[in-house]
Order: sequence, then C-alpha cells, then structure tokens
Amino acid sequence: MSAASPECRPGCAACCIAPSIASPIPGMPQGKPAGVACVQLNAYLRCRLFGRPERPGICTAFRPSQEMCGTEPAYALNYLSKLELLTDPAVSWTNQNHV
Repeated sequence: MSAASPECRPGCAACCIAPSIASPIPGMPQGKPAGVACVQLNAYLRCRLFGRPERPGICTAFRPSQEMCGTEPAYALNYLSKLELLTDPAVSWTNQNHV
C-alpha cells in the first residue's frame, strides 16, 4: 500500500469482516453484522462482487488508508473493530478510554 495511492492488502479483508453493513448484500439480505465475514469473500479473501453492480454502495465507497490499514491485516482488523464499537449507537459509553 503506497501513501499516494492506497490499495487493498492481499489476504486482509478486515473491511469485509469488522464493520456491520446495514444494506442488503447478495447472500445476506439483512446486511452483515459486525465481526462476521461477508459471504461474498472468496477463499483468497477477495470480494466476489468487486467491480459488479450488485456490490453495496457502502463497499464501493470504502477506501483503504494508511491510518486504517497500518502495516498488517491484524492492525486493520483491530482498528476497524474499535471504530465499529465507537460508532455503534446501541453501545452506551460512559468511559471510552477502555476501547
């Protein structure tokens, strides 16, 4: 992943696992819960819908960044999992320092 033009890291798929997706996805008509791998991930952790019109808009708009992806897949998964928790309206935060 270069700083000028970030690209997805092969074998990562953190953005297809950590966040929840409220819109329907082919094979997941109710959307995707946080922490659950999208059914559209193949064995190589690549999206089967990439570049296709059925791909949800939220996925198409999501772009990798150095801040989010870090240097390894574990970092990206941890970062996005924390972000998901911090933005979940169902979670009551009395002390956000624990995340």
